[in-house]
Amino acid sequence: MARRWTNNLTLADATSEAAFWNRRRIMAGVAGTGLAAALGGQARAEGERTEELLEPNTWEEVTSYCNFYEFGTGKGDPSKYADRMTIEPWSVTIDGLVEKPGEYSFDQILGEMTLEERIYRFRCVEAWSMVVPWQGFELADLLNLAEVQDGAKYVAFETLYRPAEMPGTVYKVLDWPYREGLRLDEAMHPLTIMATGIFGKPLPNQNGAPLRLVVPWKYGFKSIKSVVRITLTDAEPPTSWNMANPREYGFYSNVNPDVSHPRWSQATERRIGGGLFARRRPTLMFNGYEDEVAALYEDMDLSEYF
Repeated sequence: MARRWTNNLTLADATSEAAFWNRRRIMAGVAGTGLAAALGGQARAEGERTEELLEPNTWEEVTSYCNFYEFGTGKGDPSKYADRMTIEPWSVTIDGLVEKPGEYSFDQILGEMTLEERIYRFRCVEAWSMVVPWQGFELADLLNLAEVQDGAKYVAFETLYRPAEMPGTVYKVLDWPYREGLRLDEAMHPLTIMATGIFGKPLPNQNGAPLRLVVPWKYGFKSIKSVVRITLTDAEPPTSWNMANPREYGFYSNVNPDVSHPRWSQATERRIGGGLFARRRPTLMFNGYEDEVAALYEDMDLSEYF
């Protein structure tokens, strides 16, 4: 069984809430996938603190800049339309290669966790980086409720698909429902969590309420929102962005500064708190979690399995 990850961060290490919520003002002027998708990795390897250099935005300003294509492709569409999505009651179907397949209610999931929800402070990387406190629990704890069978090798995820509440689904931007996947060892790693909140607040609808995936050594493509199905399988599952454009989006989506996206580089990043013209710095392999996760990819050509 994978060892528990020891959180070596304190609240002093986290980007201030004001700086976090202010990033819409910054991100509006740079390329990036916004609030919902900027999800990568580690707590500051250098041990630096992010200073609060920005005036805080309102909750409404921040949560109006994100990706959730089921509500439209514009950055402001999710905040305009996501309130249509019904999240109570909520359940997740767990099926496939498990001993206890079934529909698990959100309350049941939280009620059966043997550990209280923990706060995870990960350094988020996209065009900018920061340290963010997520509330949630390890995905492994959820999978263990369903008792994964020995033959399982992958975990597939699906987002809610409810056209009556999701106006963006009338456009065939992607093949709905949205799908993601992990290898089983990635899914069971103690860094992989299901997030239920952020900064002490429940996730807003447009940011993936009530349950979303966070895989801190990968880009936001693995941060599937509003999860309703988890399937254990012995074959690599299809994933939405890989299906849409396999040349640009591989199955793994690891943060790898040595392998560029065909249209941009992952080699450097900017850090939130330093302003729009903050100097760029090298991106760390696996978002700085190399010690924790590199063994998952031993003997793999990461330029082929990207």
